[in-house]
Amino acid sequence: MDGVTVIDHPLVQHKLTIMRKKETSTAGFRRLLREISMLLCYEVTRDLELTMETIETPLVEMQAPIVEGKKLVFASILRAGNGLLEGMLELVPSARVSHIGVYRDHETLQPVEYYFKAPEDIAERLIIIVDPMLATGNSSIAAVDKLKERGAHNIRFLCLLAAPEGIKNFQSVHPDVKIYTASIDSHLNELGYIVPGLGDAGDRMYGTK
Repeated sequence: MDGVTVIDHPLVQHKLTIMRKKETSTAGFRRLLREISMLLCYEVTRDLELTMETIETPLVEMQAPIVEGKKLVFASILRAGNGLLEGMLELVPSARVSHIGVYRDHETLQPVEYYFKAPEDIAERLIIIVDPMLATGNSSIAAVDKLKERGAHNIRFLCLLAAPEGIKNFQSVHPDVKIYTASIDSHLNELGYIVPGLGDAGDRMYGTK
């Protein structure tokens, strides 16, 4: 699927399978989400540009590679996005963070926005939006809309699971934003949940249902 990268690393797929199991505990789900987020982060940042810097090792002076440009911004779609965010910050602790408050109305399946906070210079940075699910795509579209309104133009979207319907919807509005996911599942059910999916990621992560 054009514009979509499926991260099929064996460790990613193994951990995702355990997360899908309904008997996986809240603590186990949360731990696995943190672990898998580091693996996903590794892949979504694989092509960051490098520059050379002169450093001194304990033995010699050398030219060594370092990430070029300003630090990344991880943009978490609240609340479930924070589960991915925590693991990614362990891997890239210097990243800036944006929080986007968007939830899906369960009757209309449309996004409701309630919070937005981001660094002022996001136009100069690579933004990686994180949310465990790309279901209908409406919340993700709203999040990208908000970031673009503030000047962001270099944006990627990272999720655990995506539905074909959500990908199609998302790409129809934001074809310039690449999608990275661990799995493209079968379809959405009548309630807008991804099938086979793993249930509501926020509820499973926080034990609220």
